[in-house]
Amino acid sequence: MTDSRIFFEKAFPFWDKITEKEQKTILDNSSLKKFSAGEIIHDSTECTGILVVKTGLVRVYMLSSEGKEITLYKLNPYEVCVLSASCILANINFDVFIEAEKDSEVYIISPYKYKEIKDHNIIIESFTNSVINQSFSDAMWIMEQILFMSFDKRLAIFLLEQSVSAKTDILNLTHDYIAKNMGTAREVVSRMLKYFQTEGIVSLSRGTITITDKNKLKKLI
Repeated sequence: MTDSRIFFEKAFPFWDKITEKEQKTILDNSSLKKFSAGEIIHDSTECTGILVVKTGLVRVYMLSSEGKEITLYKLNPYEVCVLSASCILANINFDVFIEAEKDSEVYIISPYKYKEIKDHNIIIESFTNSVINQSFSDAMWIMEQILFMSFDKRLAIFLLEQSVSAKTDILNLTHDYIAKNMGTAREVVSRMLKYFQTEGIVSLSRGTITITDKNKLKKLI
């Protein structure tokens, strides 16, 4: 059994429910590519294909009219992105950019070959719709935060999510990184972090934010 087959078996919950021919179509029309941290995998002018992360971490984001980046969600190993194949998605025009946040390996499946089997298999279509729905749900959550939440609450949520992801309260994050992910200015982030520090919620050092009172941080939400 090839490495690709073993990987797709784990990444796609429908794998053992589709035919050998359909499996072969996916395998024969996919390629594994390596991306360095910060490298663009997909931009809104392309129809790159279905992305499946093998290793690393991938960030999906939008650009505001002012050119600010707004992170919508991130993809870990075995997670799938279909918004990178918007040309095969009916009535969906959602421009996103995708970059490798860490050095990553990503399988890219031909959008047109994927569409061929999706259009003839309700199981694959159902999976695809589920991924799209989750993507839009994540995006809407971010937009709701931006539109309706105060920045201190948004920053508290961001820091807590980063702490859970990193499994530590010592976060190696720059103010620039936070601003880029939250779609705001670095000065806004720095000002709020300094306020958090005066309140005893975090301590700041170069390139590091340490959560010193998680309960206080949670109370901001």
